[in-house]
Amino acid sequence: MPRPIDDLLPEKPDARLRIYAYSIDDAAHAGRLKVGHTTQDVKTRVAQQLKTAAIENYTIEVDESGERADGSVFRDFDVRDRLKAKGFANPTLEWMVCGVDDVRTAIAELRANKSFEGTHHATFGMRDEQKAAVEKTYAYYQSLWADDADAVPEFLWNAKMRFGKTFTAYQLAKKLDAKRVLVVTFKPAVEDAWETDLKSHVDFNGWQYLSRATGGDPASVDPAKPLVFFGSFQDLMGRDKAGNFKAKHKWLTEVHWDLVIFDEYHFGAWRDASKELFEGEDDSTRKKAEAFEFTDAEETFAEELEERGSDEDAFVPIRAGAYLYLSGTPFKVLREGRFIEEQIFNWTYTDEQRAKAEFTAKHPDVPNPYVALPEMRLLTYQMPDELVAIAHQGEFDEFDLNAFFEANGTGAEASFVHKDEVQKWLDIIRGSHFATQIDALKAGSKPPFPYSDVRLLPYLQHSIWMLPRTASCAAMANLLAEPQNAFWHDYRVVNVSAPGVGVGLDALPPVRDAIGNGYDTKTITLTVGKLTTGVTVPQWSSILMLRNLQAPETYFQAAFRVQSPWTIRNADGDDPNAEAILKPVCFVFDFAPTRALRQISEYGTGLDPEASNPEKAVQDLVSFLPVLAYDGSNMTQVDAGGILDIAMAGTSATLLARKWESAILVNVDNATLKKIMGDPKAMDAVMNIEGFRALGSNVFETVVNKSESVGKTKKEKGDDLTQTEKRELTAEEREYKSKRKQIQEKLIKFATRIPAFMYLTDYREHTLKDVITKIEPGLFQAVTGLTVEDFELLVSLGVFNAGHMNQAVFAFRRYEDASLRYTGIDSHDDLTKIGLYDTVVAVDA
Repeated sequence: MPRPIDDLLPEKPDARLRIYAYSIDDAAHAGRLKVGHTTQDVKTRVAQQLKTAAIENYTIEVDESGERADGSVFRDFDVRDRLKAKGFANPTLEWMVCGVDDVRTAIAELRANKSFEGTHHATFGMRDEQKAAVEKTYAYYQSLWADDADAVPEFLWNAKMRFGKTFTAYQLAKKLDAKRVLVVTFKPAVEDAWETDLKSHVDFNGWQYLSRATGGDPASVDPAKPLVFFGSFQDLMGRDKAGNFKAKHKWLTEVHWDLVIFDEYHFGAWRDASKELFEGEDDSTRKKAEAFEFTDAEETFAEELEERGSDEDAFVPIRAGAYLYLSGTPFKVLREGRFIEEQIFNWTYTDEQRAKAEFTAKHPDVPNPYVALPEMRLLTYQMPDELVAIAHQGEFDEFDLNAFFEANGTGAEASFVHKDEVQKWLDIIRGSHFATQIDALKAGSKPPFPYSDVRLLPYLQHSIWMLPRTASCAAMANLLAEPQNAFWHDYRVVNVSAPGVGVGLDALPPVRDAIGNGYDTKTITLTVGKLTTGVTVPQWSSILMLRNLQAPETYFQAAFRVQSPWTIRNADGDDPNAEAILKPVCFVFDFAPTRALRQISEYGTGLDPEASNPEKAVQDLVSFLPVLAYDGSNMTQVDAGGILDIAMAGTSATLLARKWESAILVNVDNATLKKIMGDPKAMDAVMNIEGFRALGSNVFETVVNKSESVGKTKKEKGDDLTQTEKRELTAEEREYKSKRKQIQEKLIKFATRIPAFMYLTDYREHTLKDVITKIEPGLFQAVTGLTVEDFELLVSLGVFNAGHMNQAVFAFRRYEDASLRYTGIDSHDDLTKIGLYDTVVAVDA
């Protein structure tokens, strides 16, 4: 009898083999894991096993595929055999005395048919943006080496926190087949990430890792296996009493490093100061380095380094094949034009949030790798006149947070200079200040003050307050503890800037102890600068900016501390791959609105210094980083035009003139001068600039040759230089530095004529590109003395710093537009007429 058609065409079973491991929370099973396999749902299978014994206190720790890429499988006994071969005990049939990572490593080994050292178990691949960074960097390196095998290329990754810079940098080193990698950082606290990524991912099995923390003898490493050496900038800059590098670091200069990675490269000054290590030294810079004390506050650190930068023409004792620079906020470097477009990979907050939004739309059934990254909100508050009156400062006459929170004394004796006013501020942010309550009644709506609005309070359960001085932190801790501030007594206050608290990672334990699991506690962390870069506290969901931070690098490095994901894996104990997101958004609260919006403006334009329209760059940013401003009566959302208007409010013609007289508008380093010398048209163009003919056509050659000659001599002879030779070198240095200064001054003088040309035209220039393309050639030459074609050529060669000029061009045009509008004149049809409150958007509940 014929069989039914359904029997002949059965559905194919979908039985995928899973390897699992679970733990039981009791004394008998402490330190043990049950390892098994199943083709069922793991949760169902484990529940079946434990149901008869009525065991409920279990957690599924591992749930991974038991299949290889070729379709073959491995089973639970294979995993246990692999663990036993590694020396782990197997007291009963399916139980192992080992850790979760040990099981994952065994699975990874079986899946790859390889043996891994340590606990290499991570098998995740690179995300699209990480692949793009590696490919672009690798292609750039190869293009330079194709022209010159001895070239030492440099590349910058402008990649924000959570890009995965350590893992991706190691992938670049692997693609380069680098055998010796040197990682140098400003922040020793980031070492944990560099070591963990190397020792946990299967791609780096067999790689060797050394640092001051791990110890180890460099002479004993296996020359056939890749070596990563991690060192802090502070340690490697150290000298002995004779002014020489520390003996323990001498081996660093004897190794040819295939790749040198500068981590936490937030400031252009980082490079200036590091030149003493990586480009040599002279007596004056050595004395400055010895006198310099490294501080916790990174902004102060950067300012000091700028002040004490070393000779730009010194030599490089450390031999490198290529350099990679990593930073999430390298705005100064971008503006200076040190890296051209083909030397930069960008992955910004805007890119991240855009990818987060697009991924779900494109892949609705695939877990979103960006979903745990919270979106930021910036809320600014205009303080009442009675508070603002006591703390004005600066060219913009704005609220001075440093003056407002000024304090005297130490420890329990610390107190605010304006204690009554600070108390009023505490009352304001919790919505209990009488004057602001009356204003709210008059306005008919209550603005969302941080510690009073029910929508904000959950995000202030764990916050960080950034104050101007250690005395301010102590004074705030004391004030919060006073009897009248009973509201604040529910919060455990941790002052990480107090004496005796460690630096870097050593400052974290008291914070983590106070936070605990994050659910049943409330904390406020007080800091001047500690823990604002290079560390992660997932539970921090908001930051209060209570000090003046002028550099957007420092501001956003601190702000991004609260953008760390807070997730719980395997929250129910039955799915180790499940992830609960506890922080969908995070908040930055600022009480100096003008300065805060200026930071947003600089950050937005800094993301893309050569954007066709800086306003568009800010607009892109605030689409993912909404900005809300409280003006004393209403809280409204601020658009890009409003942000730029406020950021530039108070800008005077004098300040604009200074922008056009700045040395950062031009580049006179050897590489740029060589480009001019190598291009006859460029040489002719420069000679047409007023004053250059008086310097002579050989001025560039003199500067380049003498500076390189001095550097070469220092490198070859070093400490063997005689006093006579030192005097001769000093005289040559003075000569070429003087001539370089003259070249710089002539170029700056030319640059100061560009705004005069802009003023005479009827175009709306946003960037330098507009100055070049939307021009009247005859007028341009009459005003500047240079043809448009010549100027464009010099810009393309990097003689003029396009990034900084873009900022100056845009600032000038907005200033001119504002001046014309004030007089009732509108000379441009396409003027943007967007004010702060032209469009009112309600606060999203």
